[in-house]
Amino acid sequence: MSLERAVRAKIAGKRNPEMDKEAQEWVEAIIGEKFPAGQAYEDVLKDGQVLCKLINILAPNSVPKVNSSGGQFKFMENINNFQKALKDYGVPDIDVFQTVDLYEKKDIANVTNTIFALGRATYKHDDFKGPFLGPKPADECKRDFTDEQLKAGQTIVGLQAGSNKGATQAGQNLGAGRKILLGK
Repeated sequence: MSLERAVRAKIAGKRNPEMDKEAQEWVEAIIGEKFPAGQAYEDVLKDGQVLCKLINILAPNSVPKVNSSGGQFKFMENINNFQKALKDYGVPDIDVFQTVDLYEKKDIANVTNTIFALGRATYKHDDFKGPFLGPKPADECKRDFTDEQLKAGQTIVGLQAGSNKGATQAGQNLGAGRKILLGK
C-alpha cells in the first residue's frame, strides 16, 4: 500500500458518521433549510455558502459578502471568511479546520469537529437560545481562601506525595540471598 493511500485510510478512519449526521442536523436547524437530498454532507459545505449563512445567523453580519459564484478561489474565500468569523465568535484557533480540509476533502472529520466547537461556543452567548450542539463547556469555579486557610494547608502533607511511615524492606526476598563465603 502506498503512503498516500495509507494516509487517506487513516484520515477516513477518523470520521464518525453519527457526528457528521448530528452536525448536519444542527446546521439545518439553525439555517432553517434541509441539505439537498442525494448530496453528501461535505459537498454541501464545500463552497462555504452554508457555513457563512450559519455564522451570519449566529452573529449577524460576520461575513458581509458571501460569494455564490466565481469559482474555486471565491469559494475558498467564503471558507476563509467563515474561519475568521468563527475566531471572532469565540471558537479557539486550535479547533478551526484548514481550508483544504474542506475544499479538497482532506479531513472532513476536522470540519465536523469545528462545527461541534462552534456549537459549544454558542453556550457562551446569552442571546442564543438554541438548539445547541455538543456538551456545555464547564464554567469557572473561582474559590477565595483566607490567608489563614492557605497557611493551614501548607502544614499538611498530602497523601499524593506519598508516605513511608513504617515502610521497611523486612520480609522481602527477591531471588536467592547473597552468600558470603569466608576463607576462599
